[in-house]
Amino acid sequence: MEKDIQKILLTQEQIRTRVEELGKQLSEEYADKNPIFVGVLKGVVVFYADIIRQFTGQCQLDFMWISSYAGTESTGNMVVKKDLSSDIKGRHVVILEDIFDTGNSLDFTYHHLLAKEPASLKICTLLDKPEGRKAGITIKPDYTGFVIPNEFVVGYGLDFNEHYRNLPYVGVLKPEAYNS
Repeated sequence: MEKDIQKILLTQEQIRTRVEELGKQLSEEYADKNPIFVGVLKGVVVFYADIIRQFTGQCQLDFMWISSYAGTESTGNMVVKKDLSSDIKGRHVVILEDIFDTGNSLDFTYHHLLAKEPASLKICTLLDKPEGRKAGITIKPDYTGFVIPNEFVVGYGLDFNEHYRNLPYVGVLKPEAYNS
């Protein structure tokens, strides 16, 4: 698995430090608001768990499963595999996302949740890859862990065909690992 990594982009320590900072920011903003943290499965699971452990207030947890990827490319066709189990009308909602890449999934998720009439709706993403953004995507993250270059990354929950999620860092996958 490690042999497929071209370089480590973000170390375990860099991620831990930034997640602590994001957790503190979210704790301050939502101290008395009992927000619902919505995780977009599956890649977000590691980031989600780490953020929740850093959040110091009351909160509710929920998940969605949106899929748009086939291999390394986003198909652009959104499929809701699992919707929320909570009613978010009038609630403060924070979407937790592993990576804001093309923007297709996050834009879909944002507008899907906005239609449910939350009191507020914000986005917290571990990784933001602005160079990968598709034209016409107007949403922006409210909280960003790291802005990264337009490379295919894995680890810390991110995968390629369900592999590499358990790496404790974010690494760039060698092209030959996904072109074979």
